[in-house]
Amino acid sequence: MERKTWFMLENNPEVFNQLAAKLGLSPELSFYDVWSLDEPELLAHIPRPAMALLVTLPPTPTWKEDCQVEDSRKGDYEGHGPEEPVIWFKQTIGNACGSIGFLHCAINGPAAEFIQQNSDLDKIRRDAIPLKTKERADMLYNSIPFEEAHKSCEKLGDTAPSNEHLMGQHFVAFVKADGKLWELEGSRKGPIDRGALRDDEDVLSPRALDLGLRRVIQLEQEAGGNDLQLSCIALSRKA
Repeated sequence: MERKTWFMLENNPEVFNQLAAKLGLSPELSFYDVWSLDEPELLAHIPRPAMALLVTLPPTPTWKEDCQVEDSRKGDYEGHGPEEPVIWFKQTIGNACGSIGFLHCAINGPAAEFIQQNSDLDKIRRDAIPLKTKERADMLYNSIPFEEAHKSCEKLGDTAPSNEHLMGQHFVAFVKADGKLWELEGSRKGPIDRGALRDDEDVLSPRALDLGLRRVIQLEQEAGGNDLQLSCIALSRKA
């Protein structure tokens, strides 16, 4: 049977704030555009600490090779249960990487404290915790509220619903949880621990950026590639 395939979401705050509202993340949190990684005046509009970053990146040959090498060293992910440091979903729905990236941002780390009780997001999180990778992916695949929430956001943003202009883009979430920076993407073999962060370091701190997003940028630069065409939004508590 042909697998589900949706229209990919556009990576901007309007889209993901709507998705957050639809699924049941508190309106106390909001997504914000990240216009720069280096210029403080272009980050000043984002309340700190930032809880998560949601990034779209093109799968360049350099980055793809790096991912393949990392994944080749890992076995199948077996994490599940309340002791799992982060909840990770394997992606089995075509073009759902944005909405799965949202889940990775919203149900892990401090953002999880802002999930509205008995909401669809609360149910997805509670149902996911005891499940292993395949069963968890199946649960999400069959979730009607998740599908309806995704589809309600497909027409939002600056472009008409289409996968053509977004083909080749991957959503990656960077989340601070359990004192570490985690890289979460549904096409990988599991969550990736990128290293420890101090209590006063959020996902936009220099160390977190060096461990996460800047690492990918540096890989491309060292390989002689052009500037990455990336898009980044941050999840924070409203000021």
